[in-house]
Amino acid sequence: MSSMTKTIVVSALSAIIASNAQASIIPDAQKTSSWFVDGQTAIAKQLQQKKQERAKNVIVFVGDGMGISTITAARIFAGQLAGNSGEEYALSFETFPYSGHVKTYNTNQQTPDSAGTMTAMMTGVKTKAGVINIAPDTDRASCETAQGYELKTAIELAEEKGMATGIISTARITHATPAATYAKVPERNWESDNNLPDYAVTLGCKDIAAQLVEFEVGDGIDVAMGGGRRHFIPETKTDIEGKNGKRKDGRDLTIEWQQRYQQQAAAYIENQAQFDNLDTANVNKVLALFNSSHMQYETDRVNDVAGEPSLSEMTSKAIDVLSKDDDGFFLMVESGRIDHGHHAGNAYRALEDTVEFANAVQAAMDKTNADETLIIVTADHSHVFTIAGYPQRGNDILGLVKGTDANGNPLDEPTLAKDGMPYTTVGYTNGLGYADYGQGNGGDQRYDDNAASGRYDLTTVDTSNSGFHQEALVPLSSETHAGEDISIHAQGPGAHLINGVIEQNVIFHIINQAAELSGKKYQ
Repeated sequence: MSSMTKTIVVSALSAIIASNAQASIIPDAQKTSSWFVDGQTAIAKQLQQKKQERAKNVIVFVGDGMGISTITAARIFAGQLAGNSGEEYALSFETFPYSGHVKTYNTNQQTPDSAGTMTAMMTGVKTKAGVINIAPDTDRASCETAQGYELKTAIELAEEKGMATGIISTARITHATPAATYAKVPERNWESDNNLPDYAVTLGCKDIAAQLVEFEVGDGIDVAMGGGRRHFIPETKTDIEGKNGKRKDGRDLTIEWQQRYQQQAAAYIENQAQFDNLDTANVNKVLALFNSSHMQYETDRVNDVAGEPSLSEMTSKAIDVLSKDDDGFFLMVESGRIDHGHHAGNAYRALEDTVEFANAVQAAMDKTNADETLIIVTADHSHVFTIAGYPQRGNDILGLVKGTDANGNPLDEPTLAKDGMPYTTVGYTNGLGYADYGQGNGGDQRYDDNAASGRYDLTTVDTSNSGFHQEALVPLSSETHAGEDISIHAQGPGAHLINGVIEQNVIFHIINQAAELSGKKYQ
Protein backbone atom coordinates (compact mmCIF):
# COMPACT_ATOMS: atom_id res chain seq x y z
CA MET A 1 0.00 0.00 0.00
CA SER A 2 1.43 3.37 -1.06
CA SER A 3 2.00 6.23 1.37
CA MET A 4 -0.78 8.24 -0.30
CA THR A 5 -3.22 5.31 -0.05
CA LYS A 6 -2.40 4.89 3.66
CA THR A 7 -3.10 8.57 4.23
CA ILE A 8 -6.48 8.33 2.49
CA VAL A 9 -7.46 5.25 4.52
CA VAL A 10 -6.43 6.82 7.81
CA SER A 11 -8.34 10.00 6.97
CA ALA A 12 -11.45 8.00 6.07
CA LEU A 13 -11.28 6.00 9.30
CA SER A 14 -10.85 9.20 11.30
CA ALA A 15 -13.94 10.67 9.66
CA ILE A 16 -15.99 7.55 10.40
CA ILE A 17 -14.86 7.52 14.04
CA ALA A 18 -15.63 11.22 14.41
CA SER A 19 -19.06 10.72 12.86
CA ASN A 20 -19.84 7.82 15.18
CA ALA A 21 -18.62 9.82 18.17
CA GLN A 22 -20.96 12.66 17.29
CA ALA A 23 -23.86 10.23 16.99
CA SER A 24 -23.08 8.43 20.26
CA ILE A 25 -25.47 8.89 23.15
CA ILE A 26 -24.07 8.46 26.63
CA PRO A 27 -26.54 6.82 29.03
CA ASP A 28 -27.98 9.01 31.77
CA ALA A 29 -26.60 6.71 34.47
CA GLN A 30 -23.16 7.39 33.04
CA LYS A 31 -23.24 11.09 32.26
CA THR A 32 -24.91 11.98 35.57
CA SER A 33 -22.38 9.97 37.58
CA SER A 34 -20.25 12.16 39.85
CA TRP A 35 -17.17 10.35 38.48
CA PHE A 36 -18.13 11.29 34.94
CA VAL A 37 -18.94 14.91 35.81
CA ASP A 38 -15.72 15.31 37.82
CA GLY A 39 -13.76 13.92 34.88
CA GLN A 40 -15.30 16.45 32.52
CA THR A 41 -14.49 19.24 34.97
CA ALA A 42 -10.86 18.10 35.23
CA ILE A 43 -10.42 18.19 31.44
CA ALA A 44 -12.07 21.61 31.19
CA LYS A 45 -9.69 22.91 33.85
CA GLN A 46 -6.68 21.62 31.91
CA LEU A 47 -7.88 23.29 28.71
CA GLN A 48 -8.01 26.63 30.48
CA GLN A 49 -4.40 26.55 31.64
CA LYS A 50 -2.16 29.35 30.46
CA LYS A 51 1.43 28.58 29.52
CA GLN A 52 3.22 31.46 31.23
CA GLU A 53 6.85 31.79 30.27
CA ARG A 54 8.73 33.80 32.90
CA ALA A 55 8.82 32.95 36.61
CA LYS A 56 9.71 35.78 38.97
CA ASN A 57 9.83 33.37 41.92
CA VAL A 58 10.60 29.66 42.22
CA ILE A 59 9.69 27.41 45.14
CA VAL A 60 10.90 23.80 45.05
CA PHE A 61 9.27 21.45 47.57
CA VAL A 62 11.04 18.15 48.21
CA GLY A 63 9.31 15.45 50.22
CA ASP A 64 12.32 13.35 51.16
CA GLY A 65 11.41 9.71 50.50
CA MET A 66 7.91 10.68 49.36
CA GLY A 67 7.26 7.95 46.80
CA ILE A 68 3.95 7.55 45.02
CA SER A 69 2.72 4.97 47.54
CA THR A 70 3.45 7.48 50.30
CA ILE A 71 1.40 10.16 48.53
CA THR A 72 -1.48 7.73 48.04
CA ALA A 73 -1.46 6.59 51.66
CA ALA A 74 -1.08 10.17 52.97
CA ARG A 75 -4.02 11.27 50.81
CA ILE A 76 -6.20 8.57 52.36
CA PHE A 77 -4.80 9.26 55.84
CA ALA A 78 -5.63 12.98 55.55
CA GLY A 79 -9.08 12.28 54.16
CA GLN A 80 -9.86 9.89 56.99
CA LEU A 81 -8.67 12.42 59.58
CA ALA A 82 -11.21 14.78 58.02
CA GLY A 83 -13.95 12.20 58.60
CA ASN A 84 -14.23 10.88 55.04
CA SER A 85 -13.48 7.50 53.49
CA GLY A 86 -10.14 8.96 52.37
CA GLU A 87 -9.63 7.67 48.84
CA GLU A 88 -11.37 10.63 47.21
CA TYR A 89 -9.29 13.22 49.08
CA ALA A 90 -6.60 15.29 47.34
CA LEU A 91 -3.46 16.74 48.88
CA SER A 92 -2.81 20.37 47.97
CA PHE A 93 -0.24 19.70 45.26
CA GLU A 94 -2.34 16.97 43.64
CA THR A 95 -4.56 19.77 42.32
CA PHE A 96 -1.69 21.23 40.27
CA PRO A 97 -2.33 21.24 36.50
CA TYR A 98 0.94 19.63 35.44
CA SER A 99 2.61 16.43 36.61
CA GLY A 100 4.94 13.67 35.49
CA HIS A 101 7.27 10.92 36.64
CA VAL A 102 10.95 11.25 37.51
CA LYS A 103 13.71 8.63 37.20
CA THR A 104 15.84 8.78 40.33
CA TYR A 105 18.89 6.52 39.90
CA ASN A 106 22.39 7.78 40.74
CA THR A 107 25.26 7.33 38.30
CA ASN A 108 26.56 4.41 40.35
CA GLN A 109 23.42 3.06 42.05
CA GLN A 110 20.11 1.68 40.82
CA THR A 111 18.46 2.68 44.10
CA PRO A 112 19.62 6.20 44.96
CA ASP A 113 20.46 8.34 47.96
CA SER A 114 19.51 11.96 48.64
CA ALA A 115 22.92 13.49 47.97
CA GLY A 116 23.08 12.32 44.37
CA THR A 117 19.40 12.92 43.64
CA MET A 118 19.30 16.46 45.02
CA THR A 119 22.52 17.28 43.21
CA ALA A 120 20.75 16.34 39.98
CA MET A 121 17.83 18.64 40.77
CA MET A 122 20.00 21.57 41.84
CA THR A 123 22.73 21.42 39.16
CA GLY A 124 21.32 19.55 36.17
CA VAL A 125 24.01 16.86 36.50
CA LYS A 126 23.54 13.39 37.95
CA THR A 127 26.29 12.12 40.21
CA LYS A 128 27.22 9.33 42.62
CA ALA A 129 25.39 8.40 45.80
CA GLY A 130 26.74 10.24 48.84
CA VAL A 131 28.31 13.00 46.75
CA ILE A 132 27.03 16.59 46.90
CA ASN A 133 27.49 18.92 43.90
CA ILE A 134 30.64 17.20 42.66
CA ALA A 135 30.68 15.72 39.14
CA PRO A 136 30.56 11.89 38.91
CA ASP A 137 34.09 11.72 37.48
CA THR A 138 35.47 11.66 41.03
CA ASP A 139 35.52 9.23 43.95
CA ARG A 140 33.23 9.50 46.95
CA ALA A 141 34.92 10.87 50.09
CA SER A 142 38.00 11.87 48.09
CA CYS A 143 38.87 15.52 48.62
CA GLU A 144 41.76 15.52 46.16
CA THR A 145 39.84 14.03 43.23
CA ALA A 146 36.86 16.34 43.86
CA GLN A 147 38.81 19.54 43.32
CA GLY A 148 38.05 21.07 39.96
CA TYR A 149 34.82 19.10 39.56
CA GLU A 150 32.55 21.33 41.66
CA LEU A 151 29.11 22.12 40.20
CA LYS A 152 27.17 25.39 40.40
CA THR A 153 23.73 25.20 42.01
CA ALA A 154 20.41 26.89 41.27
CA ILE A 155 20.76 28.83 44.55
CA GLU A 156 24.09 30.24 43.37
CA LEU A 157 22.62 31.21 40.00
CA ALA A 158 19.69 32.89 41.76
CA GLU A 159 22.05 34.85 43.99
CA GLU A 160 24.12 35.94 40.98
CA LYS A 161 20.89 37.11 39.37
CA GLY A 162 20.11 39.27 42.41
CA MET A 163 17.25 37.14 43.72
CA ALA A 164 16.59 36.47 47.40
CA THR A 165 17.25 32.86 48.42
CA GLY A 166 16.08 30.53 51.15
CA ILE A 167 16.43 26.97 52.45
CA ILE A 168 14.05 25.19 54.83
CA SER A 169 14.23 21.64 56.15
CA THR A 170 12.84 19.63 59.04
CA ALA A 171 16.09 17.65 58.93
CA ARG A 172 19.47 19.08 59.84
CA ILE A 173 20.14 22.02 57.53
CA THR A 174 23.48 20.32 56.82
CA HIS A 175 21.80 17.05 55.81
CA ALA A 176 22.15 15.86 52.22
CA THR A 177 19.05 17.42 50.63
CA PRO A 178 19.31 20.97 52.00
CA ALA A 179 23.11 20.85 51.77
CA ALA A 180 22.86 20.19 48.03
CA THR A 181 21.46 23.68 47.53
CA TYR A 182 24.69 25.38 48.66
CA ALA A 183 27.57 23.02 49.55
CA LYS A 184 30.12 21.08 47.50
CA VAL A 185 31.55 18.00 49.19
CA PRO A 186 32.49 14.51 48.00
CA GLU A 187 31.06 13.01 51.21
CA ARG A 188 27.61 13.87 52.60
CA ASN A 189 28.66 12.95 56.15
CA TRP A 190 31.10 15.86 56.35
CA GLU A 191 28.40 17.95 58.05
CA SER A 192 30.93 19.48 60.43
CA ASP A 193 34.67 19.19 60.91
CA ASN A 194 34.32 16.33 63.40
CA ASN A 195 33.84 13.97 60.44
CA LEU A 196 36.24 15.74 58.10
CA PRO A 197 39.53 13.80 57.73
CA ASP A 198 42.75 15.67 58.54
CA TYR A 199 44.07 15.17 55.01
CA ALA A 200 40.91 16.81 53.62
CA VAL A 201 41.41 19.84 55.86
CA THR A 202 45.00 20.10 54.66
CA LEU A 203 43.84 20.02 51.05
CA GLY A 204 41.33 22.80 51.67
CA CYS A 205 38.06 20.86 51.77
CA LYS A 206 35.46 22.44 54.06
CA ASP A 207 32.64 20.92 56.02
CA ILE A 208 29.02 21.62 55.08
CA ALA A 209 28.10 23.88 58.02
CA ALA A 210 31.13 26.10 57.39
CA GLN A 211 30.16 26.37 53.72
CA LEU A 212 26.70 27.62 54.66
CA VAL A 213 28.02 30.36 56.93
CA GLU A 214 30.81 31.28 54.50
CA PHE A 215 28.58 31.22 51.40
CA GLU A 216 29.89 34.12 49.33
CA VAL A 217 27.82 34.16 46.15
CA GLY A 218 25.72 37.31 45.81
CA ASP A 219 24.96 38.73 49.24
CA GLY A 220 24.64 35.29 50.84
CA ILE A 221 21.67 33.04 51.51
CA ASP A 222 18.89 35.11 53.05
CA VAL A 223 16.88 32.51 54.98
CA ALA A 224 18.02 29.15 56.38
CA MET A 225 15.72 27.29 58.76
CA GLY A 226 15.97 23.75 60.09
CA GLY A 227 17.79 21.56 62.58
CA GLY A 228 21.46 20.69 62.99
CA ARG A 229 22.64 23.21 65.59
CA ARG A 230 25.27 20.76 66.82
CA HIS A 231 27.28 21.15 63.62
CA PHE A 232 27.54 24.92 64.08
CA ILE A 233 28.82 25.07 67.67
CA PRO A 234 31.98 23.71 69.33
CA GLU A 235 32.00 20.47 71.29
CA THR A 236 32.76 22.48 74.43
CA LYS A 237 29.51 24.46 74.18
CA THR A 238 26.12 23.34 75.50
CA ASP A 239 23.08 24.56 73.59
CA ILE A 240 19.53 25.44 74.64
CA GLU A 241 18.64 21.73 74.82
CA GLY A 242 21.58 20.95 77.06
CA LYS A 243 23.40 19.17 74.23
CA ASN A 244 27.01 19.73 73.19
CA GLY A 245 28.14 20.74 69.76
CA LYS A 246 30.20 18.62 67.36
CA ARG A 247 32.83 21.05 66.10
CA LYS A 248 36.43 20.26 66.99
CA ASP A 249 37.88 23.48 65.59
CA GLY A 250 36.40 25.58 68.40
CA ARG A 251 34.43 27.76 66.01
CA ASP A 252 30.93 28.94 66.89
CA LEU A 253 29.43 29.42 63.45
CA THR A 254 26.22 30.91 64.87
CA ILE A 255 28.25 33.82 66.26
CA GLU A 256 30.27 34.13 63.05
CA TRP A 257 27.05 34.30 61.03
CA GLN A 258 25.64 37.05 63.26
CA GLN A 259 28.86 39.04 63.02
CA ARG A 260 28.93 38.69 59.24
CA TYR A 261 25.41 40.02 58.75
CA GLN A 262 25.14 42.45 61.66
CA GLN A 263 24.73 45.35 59.24
CA GLN A 264 21.95 43.62 57.26
CA ALA A 265 19.06 43.38 59.74
CA ALA A 266 19.89 39.76 60.62
CA ALA A 267 18.22 37.50 63.17
CA TYR A 268 19.52 34.23 64.64
CA ILE A 269 16.79 32.20 66.39
CA GLU A 270 16.52 28.82 68.11
CA ASN A 271 12.96 28.28 69.35
CA GLN A 272 9.25 28.83 68.75
CA ALA A 273 9.02 31.99 70.85
CA GLN A 274 11.82 33.68 68.95
CA PHE A 275 10.25 32.50 65.69
CA ASP A 276 6.87 33.94 66.64
CA ASN A 277 8.48 37.29 67.49
CA LEU A 278 10.43 37.50 64.23
CA ASP A 279 9.60 40.83 62.57
CA THR A 280 9.62 39.83 58.91
CA ALA A 281 9.00 43.38 57.76
CA ASN A 282 12.29 44.55 59.27
CA VAL A 283 14.56 41.53 58.97
CA ASN A 284 16.45 40.56 55.82
CA LYS A 285 18.61 37.64 56.97
CA VAL A 286 17.47 34.72 59.11
CA LEU A 287 19.38 31.71 60.44
CA ALA A 288 17.13 29.43 62.50
CA LEU A 289 18.47 26.26 64.08
CA PHE A 290 15.61 24.72 66.05
CA ASN A 291 17.18 21.45 67.18
CA SER A 292 20.56 19.98 67.97
CA SER A 293 19.92 17.31 65.35
CA HIS A 294 16.83 16.85 63.17
CA MET A 295 13.65 18.73 64.02
CA GLN A 296 10.81 16.77 65.59
CA TYR A 297 8.28 14.76 63.65
CA GLU A 298 5.07 16.74 63.27
CA THR A 299 3.27 14.55 65.81
CA ASP A 300 6.03 15.10 68.38
CA ARG A 301 6.59 18.86 68.03
CA VAL A 302 4.45 19.75 71.06
CA ASN A 303 6.73 17.71 73.34
CA ASP A 304 9.93 19.47 72.29
CA VAL A 305 11.72 21.26 75.13
CA ALA A 306 12.49 24.48 73.27
CA GLY A 307 9.52 24.44 70.92
CA GLU A 308 9.63 24.28 67.14
CA PRO A 309 7.51 25.77 64.35
CA SER A 310 5.78 23.56 61.80
CA LEU A 311 6.97 23.25 58.22
CA SER A 312 4.04 25.31 56.99
CA GLU A 313 4.81 28.05 59.52
CA MET A 314 8.46 28.18 58.43
CA THR A 315 7.43 28.27 54.77
CA SER A 316 5.00 31.12 55.32
CA LYS A 317 7.45 33.21 57.31
CA ALA A 318 10.29 32.60 54.85
CA ILE A 319 8.13 33.84 51.99
CA ASP A 320 7.31 36.97 54.01
CA VAL A 321 11.03 37.72 54.27
CA LEU A 322 12.02 36.76 50.73
CA SER A 323 9.12 38.34 48.86
CA LYS A 324 10.33 41.82 49.79
CA ASP A 325 13.00 41.49 47.08
CA ASP A 326 11.76 43.09 43.85
CA ASP A 327 14.02 40.75 41.86
CA GLY A 328 12.10 37.71 43.07
CA PHE A 329 13.22 34.75 45.14
CA PHE A 330 14.27 31.09 45.05
CA LEU A 331 13.17 28.91 47.97
CA MET A 332 13.75 25.21 48.62
CA VAL A 333 11.54 23.52 51.23
CA GLU A 334 12.26 19.97 52.37
CA SER A 335 10.20 17.70 54.59
CA GLY A 336 13.15 15.60 55.67
CA ARG A 337 11.47 13.45 58.26
CA ILE A 338 9.11 11.67 55.89
CA ASP A 339 12.24 9.75 54.97
CA HIS A 340 13.16 9.06 58.59
CA GLY A 341 9.70 7.78 59.45
CA HIS A 342 9.99 5.25 56.65
CA HIS A 343 13.52 4.22 57.64
CA ALA A 344 12.09 3.45 61.07
CA GLY A 345 9.23 1.47 59.55
CA ASN A 346 6.83 3.89 61.26
CA ALA A 347 4.19 4.70 58.65
CA TYR A 348 2.17 6.92 61.00
CA ARG A 349 4.88 9.53 61.36
CA ALA A 350 5.90 9.35 57.70
CA LEU A 351 2.30 9.97 56.62
CA GLU A 352 1.61 12.73 59.13
CA ASP A 353 4.74 14.55 58.01
CA THR A 354 3.58 14.15 54.41
CA VAL A 355 0.24 15.75 55.28
CA GLU A 356 2.06 18.68 56.93
CA PHE A 357 4.26 18.90 53.83
CA ALA A 358 1.08 19.33 51.77
CA ASN A 359 -0.01 22.02 54.24
CA ALA A 360 3.27 23.85 53.60
CA VAL A 361 2.62 23.71 49.86
CA GLN A 362 -0.83 25.20 50.46
CA ALA A 363 0.73 27.95 52.59
CA ALA A 364 3.03 28.82 49.68
CA MET A 365 0.11 28.83 47.27
CA ASP A 366 -1.77 31.21 49.56
CA LYS A 367 1.23 33.52 49.92
CA THR A 368 2.19 33.83 46.24
CA ASN A 369 0.73 34.81 42.88
CA ALA A 370 0.36 31.79 40.59
CA ASP A 371 0.97 34.02 37.56
CA GLU A 372 4.53 34.83 38.67
CA THR A 373 5.59 31.96 40.94
CA LEU A 374 6.64 28.51 39.73
CA ILE A 375 5.94 25.92 42.44
CA ILE A 376 7.39 22.46 41.93
CA VAL A 377 6.59 19.58 44.29
CA THR A 378 8.55 16.37 44.03
CA ALA A 379 10.66 13.86 45.98
CA ASP A 380 14.27 12.75 45.81
CA HIS A 381 13.49 9.02 45.94
CA SER A 382 10.91 6.56 47.23
CA HIS A 383 10.87 3.82 49.89
CA VAL A 384 9.97 0.13 49.97
CA PHE A 385 6.58 1.09 51.37
CA THR A 386 3.59 -0.81 50.03
CA ILE A 387 -0.22 -0.63 50.00
CA ALA A 388 -1.58 -4.14 49.53
CA GLY A 389 -4.32 -6.66 50.26
CA TYR A 390 -7.90 -5.94 49.19
CA PRO A 391 -9.25 -3.62 51.90
CA GLN A 392 -12.76 -2.27 51.50
CA ARG A 393 -13.34 1.37 50.59
CA GLY A 394 -12.72 3.58 53.63
CA ASN A 395 -10.74 0.94 55.52
CA ASP A 396 -8.38 2.59 58.01
CA ILE A 397 -5.21 3.08 55.95
CA LEU A 398 -3.14 2.10 59.01
CA GLY A 399 -5.51 -0.61 60.14
CA LEU A 400 -5.97 -4.32 59.55
CA VAL A 401 -7.29 -5.31 56.14
CA LYS A 402 -11.04 -5.90 56.09
CA GLY A 403 -12.23 -7.03 52.68
CA THR A 404 -15.55 -7.51 50.93
CA ASP A 405 -17.80 -10.54 50.44
CA ALA A 406 -18.73 -12.29 47.20
CA ASN A 407 -21.30 -9.59 46.47
CA GLY A 408 -18.83 -6.77 47.02
CA ASN A 409 -20.22 -5.76 50.39
CA PRO A 410 -17.94 -4.88 53.34
CA LEU A 411 -16.99 -7.52 55.89
CA ASP A 412 -16.73 -6.76 59.60
CA GLU A 413 -13.88 -9.10 60.45
CA PRO A 414 -10.25 -8.76 59.34
CA THR A 415 -9.05 -10.82 56.39
CA LEU A 416 -6.66 -13.62 57.42
CA ALA A 417 -3.47 -14.59 55.64
CA LYS A 418 -2.47 -18.19 54.93
CA ASP A 419 -0.80 -18.29 58.36
CA GLY A 420 -4.17 -17.61 60.00
CA MET A 421 -3.25 -14.10 61.17
CA PRO A 422 -4.58 -10.69 60.09
CA TYR A 423 -2.38 -8.18 58.30
CA THR A 424 -2.18 -4.44 57.68
CA THR A 425 -2.81 -2.59 54.44
CA VAL A 426 0.55 -0.80 54.55
CA GLY A 427 3.89 -2.43 55.22
CA TYR A 428 7.55 -2.55 54.29
CA THR A 429 9.56 -4.96 52.14
CA ASN A 430 12.55 -4.65 54.47
CA GLY A 431 13.64 -2.94 57.68
CA LEU A 432 13.50 -3.35 61.45
CA GLY A 433 10.00 -4.77 61.44
CA TYR A 434 7.24 -5.01 64.02
CA ALA A 435 7.25 -2.95 67.20
CA ASP A 436 4.45 -1.33 69.20
CA TYR A 437 5.33 1.59 71.48
CA GLY A 438 1.78 2.86 71.90
CA GLN A 439 0.21 6.20 71.13
CA GLY A 440 2.64 9.11 71.31
CA ASN A 441 5.75 6.96 71.68
CA GLY A 442 8.42 5.50 69.42
CA GLY A 443 9.19 8.81 67.77
CA ASP A 444 12.70 8.11 66.52
CA GLN A 445 13.22 4.38 66.86
CA ARG A 446 15.08 4.09 63.57
CA TYR A 447 17.68 1.68 64.86
CA ASP A 448 15.82 -0.09 67.67
CA ASP A 449 16.93 -3.62 68.48
CA ASN A 450 13.54 -4.35 70.09
CA ALA A 451 11.87 -4.41 66.69
CA ALA A 452 11.87 -7.66 64.72
CA SER A 453 11.07 -8.67 61.18
CA GLY A 454 8.61 -11.38 60.24
CA ARG A 455 4.95 -11.99 61.03
CA TYR A 456 3.16 -11.31 64.33
CA ASP A 457 -0.40 -11.81 65.50
CA LEU A 458 -1.92 -8.32 65.29
CA THR A 459 -5.43 -9.37 66.29
CA THR A 460 -5.47 -7.26 69.47
CA VAL A 461 -2.89 -4.64 68.42
CA ASP A 462 -3.90 -1.06 67.62
CA THR A 463 -1.96 -0.73 64.36
CA SER A 464 -3.22 2.84 63.88
CA ASN A 465 -1.41 4.34 66.87
CA SER A 466 1.58 6.59 66.29
CA GLY A 467 4.00 4.19 67.99
CA PHE A 468 3.20 1.18 65.83
CA HIS A 469 5.92 0.07 63.43
CA GLN A 470 4.78 -2.07 60.52
CA GLU A 471 5.96 -5.59 59.80
CA ALA A 472 8.85 -6.11 57.37
CA LEU A 473 9.78 -9.08 55.24
CA VAL A 474 13.59 -8.79 55.02
CA PRO A 475 15.42 -8.04 58.30
CA LEU A 476 17.71 -4.99 58.06
CA SER A 477 19.05 -2.46 60.54
CA SER A 478 17.04 0.23 58.75
CA GLU A 479 14.41 0.20 56.00
CA THR A 480 15.83 1.23 52.62
CA HIS A 481 15.08 3.56 49.76
CA ALA A 482 13.45 2.14 46.64
CA GLY A 483 14.38 2.59 43.01
CA GLU A 484 11.08 3.23 41.22
CA ASP A 485 10.11 6.57 39.69
CA ILE A 486 8.67 9.32 41.86
CA SER A 487 6.13 11.97 40.86
CA ILE A 488 6.51 15.67 40.13
CA HIS A 489 3.75 18.29 40.25
CA ALA A 490 3.86 21.93 39.19
CA GLN A 491 1.92 25.14 38.73
CA GLY A 492 2.86 28.61 37.54
CA PRO A 493 5.17 29.93 34.80
CA GLY A 494 7.12 27.10 33.17
CA ALA A 495 5.02 24.37 34.78
CA HIS A 496 3.89 23.16 31.36
CA LEU A 497 7.45 21.94 30.74
CA ILE A 498 6.79 19.13 33.21
CA ASN A 499 5.13 16.13 31.59
CA GLY A 500 5.84 12.52 30.79
CA VAL A 501 8.78 10.63 32.27
CA ILE A 502 11.92 12.71 32.80
CA GLU A 503 15.40 12.26 34.15
CA GLN A 504 15.84 13.89 37.55
CA ASN A 505 18.49 16.33 36.33
CA VAL A 506 15.95 17.81 33.88
CA ILE A 507 14.21 19.48 36.85
CA PHE A 508 17.10 21.94 37.10
CA HIS A 509 16.81 22.80 33.43
CA ILE A 510 13.07 23.39 33.75
CA ILE A 511 13.72 25.83 36.60
CA ASN A 512 16.54 27.47 34.69
CA GLN A 513 14.31 27.90 31.66
CA ALA A 514 11.35 29.25 33.61
CA ALA A 515 13.28 31.73 35.78
CA GLU A 516 16.14 32.39 33.34
CA LEU A 517 18.62 31.82 36.14
CA SER A 518 21.60 31.60 33.80
CA GLY A 519 20.52 34.71 31.90
CA LYS A 520 19.19 33.10 28.73
CA LYS A 521 16.61 30.59 27.65
CA TYR A 522 17.19 27.35 25.83
CA GLN A 523 16.46 27.60 22.12
